[in-house]
Amino acid sequence: METPCLARIAGEIYNDEPRRHHQDNSADDPAHEGQHRRSAAPFRRFRCSMSRRWDVALARFCCLWCIVLPTAGARAEGGMLHACRSDAVAIGKVRAITDGRSFVLEDGREIRLAGIEVPLPPSADEAGPRTEAALAARKALETVLADQTVELHHTAASVDRYGRTIALAYLVAHRARPSVAHEMLARGFARVSAHVGDRSCAEEFWAQERAARQAKLGLWSEPYYVILAADSGAELSAERGRFTVAEGKVWSVRESAGTIYINFGRRWAEALTVTISKHDEGAFAAAGVAPKRLEKRRVRVRGWIEERAGPRIGATRPEQIEIVESN
Repeated sequence: METPCLARIAGEIYNDEPRRHHQDNSADDPAHEGQHRRSAAPFRRFRCSMSRRWDVALARFCCLWCIVLPTAGARAEGGMLHACRSDAVAIGKVRAITDGRSFVLEDGREIRLAGIEVPLPPSADEAGPRTEAALAARKALETVLADQTVELHHTAASVDRYGRTIALAYLVAHRARPSVAHEMLARGFARVSAHVGDRSCAEEFWAQERAARQAKLGLWSEPYYVILAADSGAELSAERGRFTVAEGKVWSVRESAGTIYINFGRRWAEALTVTISKHDEGAFAAAGVAPKRLEKRRVRVRGWIEERAGPRIGATRPEQIEIVESN
């Protein structure tokens, strides 16, 4: 018998308009180097309403949750998705969803999912692509967590500055399955954060994110979530104050006054610069991303954009830098 989930999918698929063919923006292959977004024009195409288009996306998400997740659970039982696991510290029932990565338990505690970033709720008068993306991420988390009981596993940083508990959440009814953060990444409604806390866990998260990106799942089907080219200075500067993922070939690596500068272009104003404190160099090297060996290599960087005579990301943890190609 066809489930309600499958019935809805069938209706959406057979009545939906033909999907546009998107160019694959994955930069895991060097041949895709020129495919990163360099213009804001595609961004303006993201003018869809939250009705039909995101209903289709969430319906497909629901179907994947119903069918594919048991397979993911089997992988977890086999030890393939255990790198991020830690000791369980609490159990609670979800009362409400705050945004695409936060929820409130019945006892009043607010939980923020560790290791992921999502489009956050905009200000009251803001509209457009960012608003729609934030609502889509929230709806996706609600689909997963509504009325569920979760088991919380703390990470290194257990509380954020707003008093929210930072934790990985696992559905009590399906403890063997990957965490909810894994699932949000795998379905394309989240990106890996700059602060995961563990390199092996970060690699596990990257794999989930990469698969969703390559398959154009969730928000990855929209220009909003395209990885930015590290040498597109103006576009990166426009993201000031926002979490961003950028990728490109390192032009040069320099050190001055206790700071290591990883430059993605000849001029600071025209490309991204990543800064690393000399004090942290050893930690990066131990994780396999020695800063001074990154020159001429293609890397992916994630973090919050600052503007200092050009776009800049301050890297404080090795998992902010991912080597995606050697030469």
